[in-house]
Amino acid sequence: MTVADYLAFEESGAVRHEFVAGEIHAMGGASRAHNKISLNLASAFQAGLRGGPCEVFMNDFKVRLESATDEFFYYPDVVVSCHPASIEKFFLSAPTLVVEVLSPSTETIDRREKHTHYRQAPTLEEYVLVAEDRREVTIFRRATGWAGEVLTAPEARVEFRAIAQAMPMAEIYAGVF
Repeated sequence: MTVADYLAFEESGAVRHEFVAGEIHAMGGASRAHNKISLNLASAFQAGLRGGPCEVFMNDFKVRLESATDEFFYYPDVVVSCHPASIEKFFLSAPTLVVEVLSPSTETIDRREKHTHYRQAPTLEEYVLVAEDRREVTIFRRATGWAGEVLTAPEARVEFRAIAQAMPMAEIYAGVF
């Protein structure tokens, strides 16, 4: 499938699909915990970034990535872009911070495939994985060579350096546990 065909298909369809190097993959629905975590993060980011150049988007907005030979469109759970010129009607191409909430059906894809592809975006500063079934946040930062920092302590404060914000673990998981 071409990118143009995919974008036309997505605009008219009721089910979301990710585009991976010419192939499309249907997206499943999210659990209550998954939704609460995404909303908690997006709400906090939005409140902290209001009035600045960065914009926050949730799971129905795509990120377009390009490599030397392929293109990818993913629906991250939360994405922040501080590059307004990269934001189009249905997707953005310059993410600054990407958050994926891990579910049993997506964890392997989020940890391997998406991690590899997102890191290739020259504007991406942080890739964050948040477990939905346990208190665990893993942050990969360009500034540290993409080494993962894993936080599990209930009293931990999670720093999102790319957007100069921090949240207690309790706020990320508010209403979940």
